[in-house]
Amino acid sequence: MSLPQEIKFPDVIQGGMGIAVSTWQLAKEVSSYGGLGVVSATAIDSVVARRLQDGDLSGEIRRAFANFPNQSVAAEILNFYFIEGGRKPDKPYLDVPKLSLKPSKLTNNLLVISAFTEVWLAKENNSGSIGINALEKIQLATPATLFGAMLAKVDYVLMGAGIPAEIPELLRNLADLKPVKLGIDVSDAKSKHFLAFDPKSVIPDTIDLVKPKFLAIISSHALAAYLAKDEKTRPDGFIVEGSSAGGHNAPPRSKDAIGGDGESKFSDLDIADLTKVAKAGLPFWLAGGYGTPENLKHAKEIGAVGIQVGSLFALADESGFTRVIKDELLTSLANDSLKVRTDPFASPTGFPFKIVEINGTLSDESEFDDRSRNCDLGYLRVPFERPQGGIGYRCPGEPIKTYEFKGGASQHNERSKCLCNALMADIGLGQLRIDGTTELPLVTFGSDLAGAKELVKIFPKGWKATQVLDFLHSGS
Repeated sequence: MSLPQEIKFPDVIQGGMGIAVSTWQLAKEVSSYGGLGVVSATAIDSVVARRLQDGDLSGEIRRAFANFPNQSVAAEILNFYFIEGGRKPDKPYLDVPKLSLKPSKLTNNLLVISAFTEVWLAKENNSGSIGINALEKIQLATPATLFGAMLAKVDYVLMGAGIPAEIPELLRNLADLKPVKLGIDVSDAKSKHFLAFDPKSVIPDTIDLVKPKFLAIISSHALAAYLAKDEKTRPDGFIVEGSSAGGHNAPPRSKDAIGGDGESKFSDLDIADLTKVAKAGLPFWLAGGYGTPENLKHAKEIGAVGIQVGSLFALADESGFTRVIKDELLTSLANDSLKVRTDPFASPTGFPFKIVEINGTLSDESEFDDRSRNCDLGYLRVPFERPQGGIGYRCPGEPIKTYEFKGGASQHNERSKCLCNALMADIGLGQLRIDGTTELPLVTFGSDLAGAKELVKIFPKGWKATQVLDFLHSGS
């Protein structure tokens, strides 16, 4: 496959790790050094709201807000969430409104300006390319979030965790400031449901926008062929992700989906045929287990533009993981004790989820059992049609009786963990509970540790994002 000469794509894409592990600081460093830096869109409204409540001591968020094209929106959000000097240590965070099919004006405004802020900061004084990574599983945030990123002139949109067939058309319409409707997956639905969003409800003035390139994150050649066959669904490229990637994985395709060790079991059926992916005629990158110089070289030799790498960048100084988590992972890598398991039931999405076994986190069953179940952030809630009419929302991570009362049925829902709260804790923004405890983290990491083990020998105390790029290009 040959690409048009006028298009120069980066050969290394930094993974879009959420919640806010892929910070604007990380994305900016990668981008300024020639890679594609990617910020995470997941729960970005909560991230910005909590940083504002912590006082925005560096002033970066308020600097981005001052450049937002509708200053009345900026003033509204600051009035709601900003606390001069930061909240008191014994005060919990004020949560943002939960996502719904009929979002409030505050919900949309917060999503838009939060995505704008993260992208704007990554692009400030930076001529490199910046992308934003969103999840198809969190559809209710998609239109407003992507519009906010586009206001900040985001260069790429990346999306996986589902079939993002509507995103290319959505981006075209948002670039033209047209009202959009996104089809929403609603359980038990008797008819189709849509989420409406009008860009002019946030930015009433005419503004010039450019449609960013869209990269669909896929795990199968069949999905590549499906998305590429029609102009409405065709992305600008693919990231082909293998089962060793951190975070969520596509469910195994074999009947024996769970091994004797209780982990998700992958087979040859889960390996995409790259020859068939290439037949779609679009550029593609390889992800999941490709974070070494040798694999970057190999990826190019078999027709890929390059690779996407997550875990190496997750340990970079600029990532959002707390220093405590980074040091724990680095120590475990150095002494070869790091254990990553693929849990079939931990995620409320029903997708397998990679978990690092670390004491004092929700990977510890006793800690998980001691936690009071709740669903106060609700990003992974699923809309459903009530038998008597109307829309409800449920999540396997909420109290079991509440979930069952709402019609949720799963023999494994008692093992579902609250990823929303745990991943916020990963970045030091965990909620303080009424009993004085703070939400515990749950750490995800790729299961292929080859690249990380090589790097920790060179940089035992950690590394910078630019050193990851130097390492990956050292074999060329």
